Amino acid sequence: MKVILTETIESLGIIGSEVTVAAGYARNFLMPQKKAVPATPQNRKMLEQEKAKFELQIVKEKGLAEEMAKRLEGVVCRINAKVSEEDRLYGSISTRDIVDALASQDIKINKRMVLLHEPIKAIGTFKVPIRVYKEVEPEIIVEVMPEV
Repeated sequence: MKVILTETIESLGIIGSEVTVAAGYARNFLMPQKKAVPATPQNRKMLEQEKAKFELQIVKEKGLAEEMAKRLEGVVCRINAKVSEEDRLYGSISTRDIVDALASQDIKINKRMVLLHEPIKAIGTFKVPIRVYKEVEPEIIVEVMPEV
């Protein structure tokens, strides 16, 4: 089913783009949450009329993302974790732990923005990318230290 996105969805596309999705996904998720409208001739005409508005919103979103990226670049996130006698972590450091540590530094991000491929299971310093916008991914430094 072809739909026109009314907001940017990371896995589909940017606001105002026409994409093909499964009919159930469109009917049960995108349309009820007003994230998309059916790609009818009427809606296409509306899209052309509002294209300037959509482009302005894209520029605004990207500007905010770049501003956030500048703020995040090089931020050091220190996390204290319980360790065994052999300096191995009990458990692991997940995206939730990183989000909480950043929140304590007044940096609010969503846990889906943290691109941690697998949980951190060792003490040390790690570079973790944060996806702020489609092509904007600053790296933060996560320092895992033993709890004293």
